Amino acid sequence: MLRKELKETFLHDLTPSERLFFLKKAREAIDQKRYPPSEDLFWYCYSLSIRERMRQIRPAAGEGYLRFLLVQGAKDTDEAIKMYEERLEKMKLPEADAEGHAFIEYFSE
Repeated sequence: MLRKELKETFLHDLTPSERLFFLKKAREAIDQKRYPPSEDLFWYCYSLSIRERMRQIRPAAGEGYLRFLLVQGAKDTDEAIKMYEERLEKMKLPEADAEGHAFIEYFSE
């Protein structure tokens, strides 16, 4: 069972469009990559959503410090994505989880 704190993080930290992106990535991970619904899957999709947010930030030409923060943040986020992806790959299922829809529904409510 997913912890209530995860849903609160989902609702608090992500914008409506980022939530849709998260759910799309979760569905792909469950259906296509055969990752099991889990807390690791949550953090994997959350990190993908944050990386997408950072990709859309375009600092003005003179904002070197913001650019530096974006590069460092992207690096940290990419490392988190890689870590969760490796963990999920180890737990990969032989076929898509039939109960995977419950994970999507939990965050869609």
